[in-house]
Amino acid sequence: MNGFPHFDQFLTVADRDGALAETSSRAEAALSRRGLLGVTLGAVGAIVFGKTSVAEAAADLPASDVDILNYALVLEYLQASFYTEAERSGALSGATARAARVVGATERAHVNAFRHLLGSRAVARPTFDFQGVTEQQRPFLKTAVALEDLAVEAYKGQAPKVRSNAVLAAAVGIHSVEARHAAWMRELFGITPAVSAFDPPASRAKINRIVASTHFIVSRPRMKARNKPHFTG
Repeated sequence: MNGFPHFDQFLTVADRDGALAETSSRAEAALSRRGLLGVTLGAVGAIVFGKTSVAEAAADLPASDVDILNYALVLEYLQASFYTEAERSGALSGATARAARVVGATERAHVNAFRHLLGSRAVARPTFDFQGVTEQQRPFLKTAVALEDLAVEAYKGQAPKVRSNAVLAAAVGIHSVEARHAAWMRELFGITPAVSAFDPPASRAKINRIVASTHFIVSRPRMKARNKPHFTG
């Protein structure tokens, strides 16, 4: 995933409505924080698959859906690692620190649910280097907005390609949670949670290009000072 523009362009590309540049005013309506943890994929799967076990449900998945689930899993790895490193850095405070804990727990639950469902077919967790954006409050929030918006677009882009109604139901359940995450992070950053009446989906190729442009996924982490996070997973 090398050879793409740097992190600044990631923010520019992901910021399709210009909201990340709008920092002078707070959103008028405060968002409800209740229920952000929501329902994980595992809980949804237990209901919609109607199987006696997750393993039985996973065995029935078509190969194309397994591919989509692994694509989503990589994005969940990225988000979960981002929030986990932010918590470990100890640099966040107040409402932002609380949001990172709540959203991070949700993203880790998504990862665990995907891995449980996919079993041996789950892709391995990449190595991440977040280049210090988790160690300062404003850069953290700016990046969180971009990542959450990206996840919402990614889930929407894959929804029409899902063959299993059960997988689609589970994915829609996660998509709505990611949308709440995006709205929460936008409100904390001081920008409007929802700007337009409709949001466009994004293709996998576009999402991959944007993620690559961050250089967050690396072959090995950089050496860091002892008071900095050493592992981003």
